[in-house]
Amino acid sequence: MRLGLYPAGHDPEDVEVVLEAERCGYDSLWIAEAYGHDALTPMAWWSARTSTIGLGTIVAVVDGRTPATTAMSATTLDHLSGGRFTLGLGVSGPAVVEGWYGRPFRRPLARTREYVEIIRAIHRREGHVGHDGEFYTLPYTGEGAMGPGRGLKSSVRPLRPHQPIFLAAEGPRAIALAAEIADGWTAFYVSPAADAYYRSRLDEGFARRPGGRPEAFEVLAQVHLSIDDDVEKAAEPVRRNIALFVGGMGSPGANFHHDTLATIGFEAECATIRRLWADGDRDGAAASVPLRLVEAIALVGPLDKIRGELPAWRESCISLLLPMLHGTWDPALVRTVADLFAE
Repeated sequence: MRLGLYPAGHDPEDVEVVLEAERCGYDSLWIAEAYGHDALTPMAWWSARTSTIGLGTIVAVVDGRTPATTAMSATTLDHLSGGRFTLGLGVSGPAVVEGWYGRPFRRPLARTREYVEIIRAIHRREGHVGHDGEFYTLPYTGEGAMGPGRGLKSSVRPLRPHQPIFLAAEGPRAIALAAEIADGWTAFYVSPAADAYYRSRLDEGFARRPGGRPEAFEVLAQVHLSIDDDVEKAAEPVRRNIALFVGGMGSPGANFHHDTLATIGFEAECATIRRLWADGDRDGAAASVPLRLVEAIALVGPLDKIRGELPAWRESCISLLLPMLHGTWDPALVRTVADLFAE
């Protein structure tokens, strides 16, 4: 299990943290986006300041860009970084897609499948790209079309014809889709105790994939990390994160974070969190998150406690762990975490 870094993503002051991570042998650096800073611009910024560490997007939101735009950005970043860039995609949720991007949130998995198909076709550069799907049509030949009705071929040859694509996924069908069409699955709210469940969903997708499971398939897990000698104090920021994501993100019929935790055994706890949040009791929602839920999906407490819990994570399907720090990264902490995971 390798170690990644997740800095703020939009703060140029993080340069010393990133450089220290590269010196300490961190595998890669990852950035996400939702409705603030984007995920692709920081990759260009960090590419210019690093030389060996991998670069990747945790989630570049599918509805934020056309497939061709995303394919061009991925090609450009791969060239600029010397082949270090991994394109991580995700559909986000209805609150972001409809509220921020102004797009309908419907059939997200079918939309993702088409999106990836077009990017792959552009990167293969085998001919003029054509796609006639439910969500995307290339070339556009509909009402008001003024072009010759012929697709185009990328004017730039990709550095790697098969550039890696990861899919962020929480639901069982989404996890299976990542195994079927992508090079990696990016997991959120994942627990080693539910490893058999994750493996079964991945196997479902690999069974539909031509050639079966690829040798290099990755599982990237975003895992909360909160270090403090007082376990309850360390758990507090994770409790508040869970309360926000389970109670306040998405909608009652489409909250993937709620469903993820409910699926792995915390249905009653999630129902309580959602009820309290809906009633406007934010503090109560956070306080209702039991420590056993926090410890199931996060690394919290003193270093010795966390050190003792790492073997379970290493034995799971996770190949790349991405600590989401509650606090502020600094070079000394980068070294501490590197030493912790190297033991």
